[in-house]
Amino acid sequence: MKTFIRVVEVWVPDRDHTLLEFGGGLYGGATRFAAISRSICFGRGEGLPGRAWEERRPIVLKQFEGSYFRRTEAARTEGLTCGIALPVFAGNELRAVLLIFCGDDAEHAGAIELWRNQPAESPDMRLDDGYYGTTAEVFEFLSRHTAFRQGIGLPGLAWAAGRPVFLADLRKGGKFLRADSAVKVGINRGFAIPCSTPGPDVYVMAFLSALATPLVRRFETWLPDGSARHLTRSEGFCEQQGVLADEPLLRVELGEGPLGRAFRSGVPTITEKIAAEASGPLAQASTAGLQSVVALPVLQQGQVVAVVAWYF
Repeated sequence: MKTFIRVVEVWVPDRDHTLLEFGGGLYGGATRFAAISRSICFGRGEGLPGRAWEERRPIVLKQFEGSYFRRTEAARTEGLTCGIALPVFAGNELRAVLLIFCGDDAEHAGAIELWRNQPAESPDMRLDDGYYGTTAEVFEFLSRHTAFRQGIGLPGLAWAAGRPVFLADLRKGGKFLRADSAVKVGINRGFAIPCSTPGPDVYVMAFLSALATPLVRRFETWLPDGSARHLTRSEGFCEQQGVLADEPLLRVELGEGPLGRAFRSGVPTITEKIAAEASGPLAQASTAGLQSVVALPVLQQGQVVAVVAWYF
C-alpha cells in the first residue's frame, strides 16, 4: 500500500543549540536521499529545518528548485517534490523539527494544509499554505477562500481542543465544511494537529487522506492519564483493520518504547523496525503487518498533551 507521506525525518538541536543534527528517519526506497541526510547538519536559518527553526513556525515548501532547500538533486532523483517542516517548541525552546516529504505523481493524491490565525488581525483561521498533490485545483481554490472560527471545521476543532482531531469520514456529522468538494477528488478522512509554536499566532496542520493513497497505514492518538505517568489510546484507525476498538487496559508507560520516549522527552521519535520493540501497541501493529512508526508529541504551554503515532 502506497502512502501519501513518503519520507519522514527528525532533526534535533546539538548540545550547544547551534546546529540541527540528524535524529532519525524513515525513507522507504529513497536510499540515496537517506544517505545524504544522515551525513549533514543545519544551522539556524539553513535548509528547510533551519528555516523553520529561524522563523519559529511550520513551513510548507512546495518547490525545491531555486529555493533554500539543500538536497534538491537527491530529492528529484527519489521523486520527492514537497517538504513540510513542523517545529516542536516547549515555550521558546526548540525540541526538534519534524520533516515530512511527499511526491507529486499520478498515484499520490491527498493534501497537507497549514492553517493560521493571527489574532491581532482577525478572529478567523485561514489557509497559510498547502500541498495538494494531484488533487483537483477546485479543492485548493476553495480551501484558499475558506476561513474558520475556533471550534468550526477540522482546523477550528483542533484549535479549540488544543489536541489532535480525527474525522474518519468527512461526509458524516457536518464537521468538515468542504466535504462535498473533498469527496469529489477522493479525499475521505481528515486529521488535524495544533502546532506548538511560540508567539501569538496559532497554527494547525491538517492532513487529508485520499482513498487510493492514505497518509499513513495506521494512526493512533494517545493522551496522558491523570497521573501523567501513562498514555492511553483515545482513538485510532488502521487501513487494514478499520477503527481500532477501545482497550482500557492498553497503555504506555512514561519512557516505554517510541511512544513513551516521545511522551517523556517532547521530541519526535522514529523506530524503523517495530518488531524489535513489539510490546503493547507495537505488538498489535506488528501483527497487522506494519513495520515502522513515528511518534509525534503535541505540546501546549510546554507540556505534552498528546502523542500521535503514525505507522508505515
